[in-house]
Amino acid sequence: MNIVLTAIAWFFILLIGILPFWLLYAFSDFLRFLLKDVFGYRKKVIVSNLKRCFPDAGKDEIKKLTSDAYKNLMDVLVEGFKAFTMSNEEIKKRHKVLNPEILKAYKNSNRNIIAAPCHYGNWEWGALSPALQLDYQIAAFYTPLSNPYMDKRIRKNRSRTGTILASTRQTTRTFEELNDSRAIFIMAADQSPSKPNHAIWIDFLGQRTAFLHGIEKHARKRNLPVVFVDIQRVKRGYYTLELSFITENPAHTEPGEITKLYAKKLEEVILNNPGNWLWSHKRWKLNID
Repeated sequence: MNIVLTAIAWFFILLIGILPFWLLYAFSDFLRFLLKDVFGYRKKVIVSNLKRCFPDAGKDEIKKLTSDAYKNLMDVLVEGFKAFTMSNEEIKKRHKVLNPEILKAYKNSNRNIIAAPCHYGNWEWGALSPALQLDYQIAAFYTPLSNPYMDKRIRKNRSRTGTILASTRQTTRTFEELNDSRAIFIMAADQSPSKPNHAIWIDFLGQRTAFLHGIEKHARKRNLPVVFVDIQRVKRGYYTLELSFITENPAHTEPGEITKLYAKKLEEVILNNPGNWLWSHKRWKLNID
């Protein structure tokens, strides 16, 4: 069954790969119609998340935000498929790091860095573009797929620009192996943790929210500077990545402080343009209502 599913997925990858971008987004709009208006894919989750975070929003505003969330979700999906056939030049042009110079001091001192993006805009191209624009060894952590054939193809594609793809099960080992490699470790923290007893709980978007503790743990243990990655959609198919320091001296921070600063930056980004965040995720499933 895994082989069959991989063959079907690969067919769509090749099909989407030959589409020009204008046609790609027409296909994205069609998928949005199907998932939102025909199948109602995770519509209850999206609407529920939006209502709890924006309790003062009216019916029309929630409706617009819901539509924006589906548009973002479908664009990221088709762009993820398109990534298999994009050239390096196209990736750099469409997923551009605006201010890589802020990392210069750490590059000269051979100090490693943790980059903290989030599931906002197109994060999928984030395994490809940094290695083409930053003079560092890039290591990105991911959760392996249950389908080993599809997992292999995705790992091969995401690592083709030089990024090291490391399983989240090997996080500590990866930090140790790349300790002397002048590396940037890409770690998102806005997913819902699988182990709530290890989570860091923060007031986020008006909700008591569990955040992953990995950034906090490894930054403080190794005193690695932490950089927030603000991904913004300039227009369809074009994104900018702006870097800003969360902390340059993690060893001097209090427990939980780094994660709180990360959550605050993320909250500001979301409130500025809510539709580009991943609202279909069951973000508050650990909460007890």
